[in-house]
Amino acid sequence: MKMIKKLITEYREQIVYIFFGVLTTAVNLVVFHLFERVLGENRYLVSNIIAWLCSVAFAYVTNKIWVFKSKGWNKKILLKEIPAFVSARVFSFVIEELGLYLLVDCLSMKAFSINVFGFEVYGSMIAKVVLAVVVVILNYVFSKFIVFGKREV
Repeated sequence: MKMIKKLITEYREQIVYIFFGVLTTAVNLVVFHLFERVLGENRYLVSNIIAWLCSVAFAYVTNKIWVFKSKGWNKKILLKEIPAFVSARVFSFVIEELGLYLLVDCLSMKAFSINVFGFEVYGSMIAKVVLAVVVVILNYVFSKFIVFGKREV
């Protein structure tokens, strides 16, 4: 029991990041799916933009408060954190948009679908899930070392 407690204490940040990363990814996937249904599957890149906006807002708040414990909400801190956070997320967003385009259109993943627990999972969603792994890793590195890194304020 002591060993588990020590591991949790030592890796708290990573554990909490994974937890909120899963929630952020869930927000992203749900919004993506909803907008693909509303706008049509051919507009998957537009659906991805809307999903990205929603998930970035969710991720900023959860990362700030619970993952990296950056409690300051004064203007000076926010003017540093928000542009850095959004810029880092724009980079991973571009990687994701390019990856979606390559997988769905160039490699014809849109023709694929699989049945998971009675739900049809189609090509663009399969590509989105694959790319989510890459995006979560990139976002952690940027948030940890650039956005919420320890600094004097």
